[in-house]
Amino acid sequence: MKRVKIKVIGQVQGVNFRYSIWQEARDLGLVGWVKNLSDGSVEIEAEGEELTLKRLIDYSRSGPQEAKVKSVETIWEEPTGEYSSFSIPT
Repeated sequence: MKRVKIKVIGQVQGVNFRYSIWQEARDLGLVGWVKNLSDGSVEIEAEGEELTLKRLIDYSRSGPQEAKVKSVETIWEEPTGEYSSFSIPT
């Protein structure tokens, strides 16, 4: 198990990016969350198998068709096991 923090920069708000990440993460069996940041980027925190997390990172490089991703930053960490599902916090 691993944990990754992902920051996605570009035109990623208002294009269903969070929802598409939520769907992808759930389909991949990951736990964690995705949220919009005030600077216009999207932040993702996810836990799961490393290979599966890499698939989520790859997906975040494109996202839904309307998104225009400029860059993706990742930070790998040790998992905490604090999540039981994948959510979009309000």
